[in-house]
Amino acid sequence: MTTAQPLDVQPTPLALLLLGREADPRSERGVECPGDLPAPSDPDLVARARAAKEKLGDKVFVLGHHYQRDEVIEFADVTGDSFKLARDAAARPDAEYIVFCGVHFMAESADILTGDDQQVVLPDLAAGCSMADMATAEQVAECWDVLTEAGVAEATVPVSYMNSSADIKAFTGKHGGTICTSSNAKRALDWAFGQGEPRHNKVLFLPDQHLGRNTAVRDMGMSLEDCVVYNPHKPGGGLTAEELRAAKMILWRGHCSVHGRFSLDSVNDVRARIPGVNVLVHPECKHEVVAAADYVGSTEYIIKALEAAPAGSKWAIGTELNLVRRLANRFADEGKEIVFLDKTVCFCSTMNRIDLPHLVWALESLAAGKVVNRIQVDPETESFAKLALERMLALP
Repeated sequence: MTTAQPLDVQPTPLALLLLGREADPRSERGVECPGDLPAPSDPDLVARARAAKEKLGDKVFVLGHHYQRDEVIEFADVTGDSFKLARDAAARPDAEYIVFCGVHFMAESADILTGDDQQVVLPDLAAGCSMADMATAEQVAECWDVLTEAGVAEATVPVSYMNSSADIKAFTGKHGGTICTSSNAKRALDWAFGQGEPRHNKVLFLPDQHLGRNTAVRDMGMSLEDCVVYNPHKPGGGLTAEELRAAKMILWRGHCSVHGRFSLDSVNDVRARIPGVNVLVHPECKHEVVAAADYVGSTEYIIKALEAAPAGSKWAIGTELNLVRRLANRFADEGKEIVFLDKTVCFCSTMNRIDLPHLVWALESLAAGKVVNRIQVDPETESFAKLALERMLALP
């Protein structure tokens, strides 16, 4: 049996995206990596979580996103990415309570896709998503006004990443667009570009510029010049009407605070340290990182690639550290060496807000007949957001 090796990461004063004191000058603007993770949870909480979950029985269904801590994943009935979990929730209509161990936009999606008699709970309301928060309904409405003034709105189809608020999903549905995941982004863009006269068709891609750019350039053969970035903090998005008319992809200036940390230096460094390493990254990474990687894919793709990898192979993974560490431990006995792509430890701060104390509080409250932190999407928003999601589900 092979002993699991520690991941090649070095905690620094910038390490561990959680408590919010410093900024990392090597990261994209707005990407912080400060503080320390809290101490491990009180062991008594494990027993309390088991007791509350057992008392609730089939009334509760606990969803655990791949990026959650191990202590939370232990109590998840299913694990997966955000859309898989929302669909899993919809497939359990008899569950009165859906406890979503993830972030706010994921719980919103679960509420949209589940029945009116089901209640979705987020254990900590502070578990948001920095990427989703980079596009507000007001900003996107203003962007659409800019596109209208430039004479391109009628030729533009919005495509929004699953990692967006219910408001943005509703905007997308209302304006004839669709939602995508990191797994089906190319299919969504193929569909969007097929909705009108090809020479004039454009896509407004929200809110992650990197997934949009990587899909357009790497998977669809467009050039970087076909893409422009709309900055909601600048007048007119920082773009001229001529630039908007010439572009095929209008990318919202948003990014993932974790995947945005990985750099070309990270790739070069790990190749120098580990000869023969395979670099596997998520498409939310910057374009130069994706271009330098050996493999690129969604969270589910990453897991399946490592499952299929031969014994003794070496992998550097560019995605959230909780998942990378879990995979490294899972495949250690098979002789697969799996390391984190960056040498600085960096968890997703908002995902890590869902910890065992919050989960225990939510479960014990439900067991006592009190619903806490319920996530509800208003009917009009839900209607248009569901329309966009249904268009995604109907993609060829």
